[in-house]
Amino acid sequence: MNMKILILGAGQVGSSAAEQLSREESNDVTVVDNRADILDELQDRLDIRTVCGHASHPDVIKKAGGEDTDIVIALTDSDETNMLACQIASTIFDINTKIARIRSAAYIHSKNLFTENAIPVDVQLSPEKLVCEHIEQLIQYPGALQVLAFGNGQAKLVAAKVSHEGLLVGQKISALKEHIPNTEGRIAAIYRDGQPLLPDGDTIIRADDEVFFIAAKKDIRAFMTEMRKIESPVRRVLIAGGGHIGVRLASALEKTNQVKIIEHDPVRAKLISEKLDDSIVLVGDASDQELLLEEDVDNVDVFCSLTNSEEANILSAMLAKKMGAKKVISLLKRPSYADLVEAGTIDIAISPKEITISSLLAYIRGGDVVKVHSLRRGAAEAIEAIAHEEKGKSVVVGKTIDNIELPEGCSIITVVRGTEVIIAHHDTVIEKDDHVILFVTDKSKIANLEEIFQKA
Repeated sequence: MNMKILILGAGQVGSSAAEQLSREESNDVTVVDNRADILDELQDRLDIRTVCGHASHPDVIKKAGGEDTDIVIALTDSDETNMLACQIASTIFDINTKIARIRSAAYIHSKNLFTENAIPVDVQLSPEKLVCEHIEQLIQYPGALQVLAFGNGQAKLVAAKVSHEGLLVGQKISALKEHIPNTEGRIAAIYRDGQPLLPDGDTIIRADDEVFFIAAKKDIRAFMTEMRKIESPVRRVLIAGGGHIGVRLASALEKTNQVKIIEHDPVRAKLISEKLDDSIVLVGDASDQELLLEEDVDNVDVFCSLTNSEEANILSAMLAKKMGAKKVISLLKRPSYADLVEAGTIDIAISPKEITISSLLAYIRGGDVVKVHSLRRGAAEAIEAIAHEEKGKSVVVGKTIDNIELPEGCSIITVVRGTEVIIAHHDTVIEKDDHVILFVTDKSKIANLEEIFQKA
């Protein structure tokens, strides 16, 4: 089925969304922005339509094909513009699905604001909220590079780099059953020297492998001990940057951790200190060696550089690591930077753009797809889809995994049935309303995968 998608705003998230969605043959993508030079650049490299104009103007939306658009995605830098655009998309053009990036917590938490009778935004995307949740997961599971929840949190997909001390190093994957019996989990994929491996029981784990495993929530730590030496729980967190993300993260962590936040603007620092209850707010430069020394950075469990400047984030994180911080996490917008730093001093590079797009894709995918997570800088995806049966017919329900014709590069790794996490085997039978978690290394096959889980 051809999906007509209208993207309003060609910033970093909008451009990336256009790139991701235009790759899939089933999507017809149009991008609106008032910057002609950016639109020209996008049109040169992507198979999309572009319209130059104000994103919330009715005439512009009409010119962009609003009258027969299926989904509008408002991703401009202005919450107000995004909300107005969705209002116009609904009222004038009767567009079915409206998605908007909303940054302000005041808007998000306002009761009954986003309804058909008020502002008709079906999905509110908050990059700051998504990034914070991502970092919180990383802090909860020390040693993980990525932690992604599926099946209402019952199962989690975790990426971890295998250390030389890992108990599974030099052994076959099948040894996991002996090492940690009575656990529910499996290794879904391995990246070795940057290349994907689809593992089986005979695959031997090597040090420095990047392993993706999925397990029941209660078994995550047991699996982590197989991959690397277990790390102590996080207690002390130092945050560089008092912007929306930094403050939101401090607020989320301050009840359970010792949190300090560094902000260079004294006025902003004062406002932050009034918002936070238990965090210490410092005025200064996060790349100031003396300041980091004074604040005992060598005793910090996690240093998070979350300013608006990528260069500042890289410098402060590298300095903190050099001075003894156990783990450093840096917020980076450009993938080229992320690949560069993760190979060196910085432990984890986080892309707000990638996290936001992963959340966005869950609402765009066909079939009954409820979650999409981008992995390895977009090279792979983990997808959660619901197995439906209507009028006694289904492509998957009642079949063993062996008998489901999945596209090449796609594999079912886990099934969540209610509160039960079932690790997928060849003879596992899919039941009605099962949440099926798939690992996809060939993204060109996603349209075929969607058809399999399409409601009748």
